[in-house]
Amino acid sequence: MASIDSDLTLADIARLCDVFYIGGTKVGEMFGEAVVIMNDALKKDFRYYIKQKGGLLAKGRLLGIQFETLFEDGLYYEISNHAVEMSIMIREAFVENGFSLRYDSTSNQQFPILPDDVILELGKKYSFSFWEKVDATHSVVRFCTSWATKKEHVEMLVEDIKGKRRKNGHDRIIIRQ
Repeated sequence: MASIDSDLTLADIARLCDVFYIGGTKVGEMFGEAVVIMNDALKKDFRYYIKQKGGLLAKGRLLGIQFETLFEDGLYYEISNHAVEMSIMIREAFVENGFSLRYDSTSNQQFPILPDDVILELGKKYSFSFWEKVDATHSVVRFCTSWATKKEHVEMLVEDIKGKRRKNGHDRIIIRQ
């Protein structure tokens, strides 16, 4: 919902989907996601299946309190917008310095394609996840921002990305939509 390319509201998503979930951990919840089932036909026995698979909390109301608090006064959206803003700063730094992106993401996740030596160097200072190998010397990694991502840390990463400006003539890889 906080993507810079989305104009959907929570009400729109509820109207358009049979089932959707609302993430909680990247906006500061201790744990949890809320599964929202709009289609009554899909609700039958859902609680039983969740309990059977070990996913039903005995004190699930505590999870609900977290979501209630986040949706009061627009806090969920404020926190989510911060995460996306930080992510877009990271995205722009990679693009401006000649690196390709695997996906055209306008959310809190970015997937740059980097030379493996750059990945090793950035990995000494920053946390990110390996996503997939692209060729013998390049891989995709995932940078993910959240409510806790500090702007000064992103600014440090941006400066370090500038120092890693793409130096070779490796062809740009087409972004998957």
